[in-house]
Amino acid sequence: MDMEPDGKLTPEQEQLVERLTVEEVHEIDMALLSNTNDKWRKVAMVVARTMLDIPSRISGIPDIYYSQRIRKLVDEKQLVTRGNLSYMRYSEVRKPVENES
Repeated sequence: MDMEPDGKLTPEQEQLVERLTVEEVHEIDMALLSNTNDKWRKVAMVVARTMLDIPSRISGIPDIYYSQRIRKLVDEKQLVTRGNLSYMRYSEVRKPVENES
């Protein structure tokens, strides 16, 4: 079983990400949120579905960046997580559930 944490963006990938507009980042975030609901879903699945939803408009952006955006959405309390988000294949996210403590 591969237990290495997700890598970091390469310098080339960072350059691609830096070229994203505010609107494109927002589109990625909205697509990530649209691929979640109130049931636990693997981060890797949410990332993969999101990348399939918007492949032609934002090509070349790696899965690691989408995973980083999920971490930001968790930090903003738009998603909740279980597991270690450094391992997208072994962590899960969902939308917060009302009356959740």
